[in-house]
Amino acid sequence: MDLLTAIVLGLVQGLTEFLPISSSAHVSIAGRFLGVDDPGAAFTAISQLGTEAAVLIYFRRDIVRIVQRWTASLLGRVPRNDPDALLGWWVILGTVPISVLGLAFQDRIETGLRSLWITATMLLVFALVILAAERVGRQRRELHELTWRHGLAFGLWQALALVPGVSRSGGTIAGGLFMGYTREAAARYSFLLAIPAVLASGGLQLVKVLTGDAVGSGTAWGPIVVATLIAFGVGYAVIAWFMRYITTHTFTPFMVYRIVLALVLFALLGTGVLQP
Repeated sequence: MDLLTAIVLGLVQGLTEFLPISSSAHVSIAGRFLGVDDPGAAFTAISQLGTEAAVLIYFRRDIVRIVQRWTASLLGRVPRNDPDALLGWWVILGTVPISVLGLAFQDRIETGLRSLWITATMLLVFALVILAAERVGRQRRELHELTWRHGLAFGLWQALALVPGVSRSGGTIAGGLFMGYTREAAARYSFLLAIPAVLASGGLQLVKVLTGDAVGSGTAWGPIVVATLIAFGVGYAVIAWFMRYITTHTFTPFMVYRIVLALVLFALLGTGVLQP
């Protein structure tokens, strides 16, 4: 992978990570067109550390408050039913499904599930799922109303994003809408919930790259670092825009885009222009 390719993939990662259109699908597709085949699960996971750093900075006040209140509740300094302390527990609980399933199906996730046929199918299917969630969801609940059952359910929806094409934010936001949460509440919890999962996934892939066990195309450290830094800068701008956008707009334009992209991808695969 040359430097220009890494720059483009970093831009793609930053632009798509927080939108409900699947960053892993876009990085994989862009990699094919740029002639590097599938950039690989390792490249995707490590570059996601850049966008996750953007989450840490953008939500830094929320994160510090949640950690402080959660810690204080353990020490008996605040009630255990404090909303922020509970939110800390629900984030931990919601991380369990993706952790268990990610480890259990790690080999499949890094190989067979990265087929573009699967990616195109998930782009289409989850576009319809998210559209349905917006139509039937009551969108009245706020984040302080989160329960342990809903926290775990959010985690199960997030785990679906282990399949490229689903979208981590799209999956968890759809789950939140089905459970009656507002778009903003579902998105905010989605981003907070992703922090431990992405940091763990990226850290694991870092170790595997260092030990030579990563699956996928080999990538020099220079391109990885460049792509990660670009993903951070672009990702921060996108998340700031997206959180404002969803207060007054629906996800319909993103779902139309997903459907069109899926159909184009099916056509390219069916005609042999792209290899799965």
